[in-house]
Amino acid sequence: MNIALTAHDNKKRLMENLCVAYRHILSKHKLYATATTGQIVEDATNLNVNKYLAGHLGGEQQMCSQIALNDIDLVIYMRDPLHNRHYESASIMQLCDVHNIPAASNLATAEALLLALDRGELDWRLNIR
Repeated sequence: MNIALTAHDNKKRLMENLCVAYRHILSKHKLYATATTGQIVEDATNLNVNKYLAGHLGGEQQMCSQIALNDIDLVIYMRDPLHNRHYESASIMQLCDVHNIPAASNLATAEALLLALDRGELDWRLNIR
């Protein structure tokens, strides 16, 4: 499955810790991430991450494009709800809703989705693509 990862600046450490903890699951899938998040995950886990541009330089739009084309099966977007960015439009989560793509915006939901993925409960996504 194709998994997209992105995180606001003050949530990058959380994303790193999540990916280290669930490396055994993530290693079975193809990972995509915005530039900085991808580099952090790659360095911490030694997993291959396909990196978009930095989020504010178009990486979020690149991710949105793949989501809109149904090329992404799961999104983990560690957002900081207390810090709104002027260039951000909530498009990632909105597109996930439109295209019925499982998405997590916090640690609890991310862990639940990764465990469901490992149990095969998201295999229905393979039939979508």
